[in-house]
Amino acid sequence: MELQEEPTIGPPPHISVVIPVYNEVQTIEAVIKRVLECGFEVEVIVVDDGSADGTRERLKQVTDPRVSCYFHAQNHGKGAALRLGFAAARNPFIIVQDADLEYDPRDYRRVLEPLLDGRADMVYGSRFLGGPHRVLFFWHYCGNRLLTLLSNAFSDLNLTDMETGMKAFRRDRLAALRLSGDRFTFEPEVTCKAARARWRIYEVPISYSGRTYEQGKKIGWRDAIAALAAIIYYRFGD
Repeated sequence: MELQEEPTIGPPPHISVVIPVYNEVQTIEAVIKRVLECGFEVEVIVVDDGSADGTRERLKQVTDPRVSCYFHAQNHGKGAALRLGFAAARNPFIIVQDADLEYDPRDYRRVLEPLLDGRADMVYGSRFLGGPHRVLFFWHYCGNRLLTLLSNAFSDLNLTDMETGMKAFRRDRLAALRLSGDRFTFEPEVTCKAARARWRIYEVPISYSGRTYEQGKKIGWRDAIAALAAIIYYRFGD
């Protein structure tokens, strides 16, 4: 009987994780620790967007050489922080990680799989495809589904969670995409422009541990209105 050779296991892929942060002094250290323990060769790029609660001072104490911290003098918004982080990234794959512990870095392996095997240019980690999630906020859930529905209608996609905070990209494709939105409109902007560029987009289920407004959740109905306007604007303008 002929023995088969064991498959060769290559080194873990190198990824860049971009963390936009604004007033998250209670969670930022735990998020960085979890990202560093994600099981990949990782560079962590933290962009503090004008925090005033001690987050900046906490970040200045980080000494791990895998972590680079950048600071906005004033608050410009999530989109602006992400653009700075994307420009600093050096590895072939980029993941967006929120700083509030709602998204779990243990899901990176699942999110990266369609990128690593060459099927995708961008992957959405969906909170609505069956992963475990904390039960919270019926109207917030309805708002997310409505924005996803409208985004799908304008971009001709069939996403389940356009507003997810965990997205992964091929860096070379992302670098060619001209992004301009400064605030929470990043989500509809990148979705619309990726659809227009005919990227190969995948979705995978992830876990989600949503937090309450008392725990520091920031996005609200004004952001939903801005996202709705952005869906229309980026479909026909910019």
